[in-house]
Amino acid sequence: MKLDYRLTVLVGLGFMTISAFWSLYDFVIPMIMLKAFEFKDTMAGVIMSFDNVLALFMLPLFGMLSDNTNTSMGRRMPYILGGTAMAVVSMLLIPYAVMANKLILFIVALALALLSMSFYRSPAVALMPDVTPKPLRSKGNAVINLMGAVGGILVLGMVALLAPDKDNINYWPLFLGTAAVMVVGVIILKLTVNEPAAVIKMRHDSAAMGIDVEEAEHDETLVTHEKLPKAYKKSLIFILLSVALWFMGYNAVTSAFSKYAMVSLGMKESQTALILMVASIAAIISFIPVGIISSKVGRKKIILMGVAVLVTVFATAAFYTAFNPMLFVSFALAGIAWAAINVNSLPMVLEMSKGANVGRYTGYYYTASMAAQVVTPIASGALLEHLGYQTLMPYGALFVGLAFLTMMQVKHGDSKPIAPRSKLEVFDVAD
Repeated sequence: MKLDYRLTVLVGLGFMTISAFWSLYDFVIPMIMLKAFEFKDTMAGVIMSFDNVLALFMLPLFGMLSDNTNTSMGRRMPYILGGTAMAVVSMLLIPYAVMANKLILFIVALALALLSMSFYRSPAVALMPDVTPKPLRSKGNAVINLMGAVGGILVLGMVALLAPDKDNINYWPLFLGTAAVMVVGVIILKLTVNEPAAVIKMRHDSAAMGIDVEEAEHDETLVTHEKLPKAYKKSLIFILLSVALWFMGYNAVTSAFSKYAMVSLGMKESQTALILMVASIAAIISFIPVGIISSKVGRKKIILMGVAVLVTVFATAAFYTAFNPMLFVSFALAGIAWAAINVNSLPMVLEMSKGANVGRYTGYYYTASMAAQVVTPIASGALLEHLGYQTLMPYGALFVGLAFLTMMQVKHGDSKPIAPRSKLEVFDVAD
């Protein structure tokens, strides 16, 4: 069986719209708070962390709600359409509030936009495993990550062309452009993907491979309260702990690297941005190959290799005292390692789910990753402030290294070999 790349790309349009919004949010909102409302750094940091705090509770909630939804459009599509509509309306209030200098409206509009994004993030991500058999989900997740990168690149391109000058606070072009990307993406998704039919096809394809056979007998939404066996629950806990740990390490390094490089290595801003860009490009190029290799070698092995490389990169980077061209090589390897981890971690969590609770398990994954992103800026920031910037790389290496130990305890969630439907299919090695 082969991945339906056309369907997966179309399903990935939902995640593309999410990434487009977050690229705009991460770049523009701090600038608005500084230029338009003159927020202090502490208050700006509190507001920028609100989305991660909100995600801890909202993503599992809406993941579970979508699991138990049953409409003619499917389980996830109502949340994707409704969430996108609410997000677009609320986010377009932000540039209006900025131009009118209405702080309260800005805060309310921003809160509504974040709530709207929480409304459909888990359902949009859960749509891929809904229509993809378990053994193919690493490949599918690679495509989803690639679509997310496309969304981010589209918005960053608009930022490069449309961002206002230093003293200009007119952000209308950027918000309108991002809203257009979101609306067009979701409309194409709705017009080209028949969610209920795709889900039924996936269940029957899976049953033909001997996977979740009982689900093929139910065309309607399944609701299960079946408890996870103890051994599987242990693996789930350890992989979620691993997710939290490697996000603790990786996000600390990437978010503070620009300041670290300037203070500790004496580098220019342009050099730091170029190094991070190299890491991002390396990750994007690696997504699809990593997905293909993982489906053949196994998810856990690829994750452990990625974790080992990431620990090595962070640990050796701690010895640099000035700019060195080898930093480009190191961070290219970090990007590839992060792709190896990121492509496989969500599918490993979802391997332990049933079709009826994919949204819930997607929520578990995001709770672990978001919890880390709430805690690590505070923990790493305190170390940088009180002990110095030389603590950044050891901090990153420590937490990613701990993730290696917890991943070793994971015994379930790896991809299972796909049984050929006929003897002739054994000789079909094309991908």
